[in-house]
Amino acid sequence: MTSRTDSIIAVESGTGKHFDAYVSVPATPNGQAVIVLQEIFGVTPPVRKVADRFAEAGYLAVAPDMFWRVEPGLSLSHSKEDMARAFSILGSFSDESAMEDIQATLAHIKGLSGFKGRVAVTGMCLGGKLTYLAAARLPIDAAIAFYGVGIEKHLHEAKGITSPTLMFFGGVDKYVSPEARKDIQAAVKGKAEVVVYPDADHGFYTRGEPATAADAHQKALGFLASALGTKG
Repeated sequence: MTSRTDSIIAVESGTGKHFDAYVSVPATPNGQAVIVLQEIFGVTPPVRKVADRFAEAGYLAVAPDMFWRVEPGLSLSHSKEDMARAFSILGSFSDESAMEDIQATLAHIKGLSGFKGRVAVTGMCLGGKLTYLAAARLPIDAAIAFYGVGIEKHLHEAKGITSPTLMFFGGVDKYVSPEARKDIQAAVKGKAEVVVYPDADHGFYTRGEPATAADAHQKALGFLASALGTKG
């Protein structure tokens, strides 16, 4: 593992406006990058920690503010009030605009001086669904989707996945039902690797049982090493 530094940068959107992104820069870069997509609570400390962990493994990690069009700079807790607020904001959220913002983040990374590497996308919850959609729609090099909510509503898009894709689910996730998970697994068969932790709940990667989170992260690093040609 390597040390890192972090900052907030401005990414130019397709509309000419700018949105913030949290960037975690490895001290010893491996030449590749990971875009980290948030949960419904915003670019929270746990999301930043995910970016930091990838940076510690040598990846340039960028977590764009996916809610900038609705409420920029959002960082909510898991309190009842904040949960209600997050779901309210989600009602004004557009997957199509999110794809534009992921594309803009990808272009920003590709445009960095000296960057000639590959770019993966990962995300949790809402970010997991967006990661799946990015794998199906955008020219990314790899995708890691953690417990994406609502993927089953886009099963027809699985045929668009052409890059290496890894998907994680919890067996007792109340937001991704067993039926939805089975539908997803059937749709991505031959397109993506699926890992299910039978006893894991929603959010296990950022706030679940430490051993499960650690195992998932190691699997993610191993996957990236293979998909992007790094040592992990």
